[in-house]
Amino acid sequence: MLRIALISWVTITTLLLAGNAMAVEEAKYNVLREEDGFELREYESHIIAETTVDGAFEDAGSEAFGRLFKYISGNNTQQQKVAMTSPVGQEPSSQKIEMTSPVGQQKQDEKWVVSFMMPASFELETTPEPKDPNVSIREVPARLIAVVRYSGFWSEKNYLRNLEKLQNWIENSRLTPVGEPIWARYNPPFMPWFLRRNEILVPVASPESGD
Repeated sequence: MLRIALISWVTITTLLLAGNAMAVEEAKYNVLREEDGFELREYESHIIAETTVDGAFEDAGSEAFGRLFKYISGNNTQQQKVAMTSPVGQEPSSQKIEMTSPVGQQKQDEKWVVSFMMPASFELETTPEPKDPNVSIREVPARLIAVVRYSGFWSEKNYLRNLEKLQNWIENSRLTPVGEPIWARYNPPFMPWFLRRNEILVPVASPESGD
């Protein structure tokens, strides 16, 4: 299975075009080790909204993101909306769901399970319930992640080349993978390829757990 993560380029595009300097919240983590472009990170637990769609490696997220974007834009039982720009969506009666990074995508039975990370202020009990039955909510526990960061095109070839590098580093570091790869994209499509922030993340066992 392959897990892919991508940030909302729709929201980033809106922010940039509006000239707004609003930051996008990212998943919280601590860097435990850094070496030659690789990192071992400790991620905090977080809540995600997820959905399942069909699609190919490089474009599978489009349909799913649209569904998840509707959810955070108000298609939920509490009608909470995302605060994309100021003053867009700043209605006194509506609590905002801020944009976060990244959106996750995992291949499962020839389909893709796509997930959106909720803001850190949300708990499982306080996360709005989706109106769309194809969107569900769950909590991802705290975990260790081995990471490689790279720039370049959003191609499967580029992904596989860097995944191999990360897998070699994991093996040489005597770490044990315990989950599927995650592909993370943090930039809108119009960002020049050489300036893009891309990452591949692989969950690993704690070194204390041993071989």
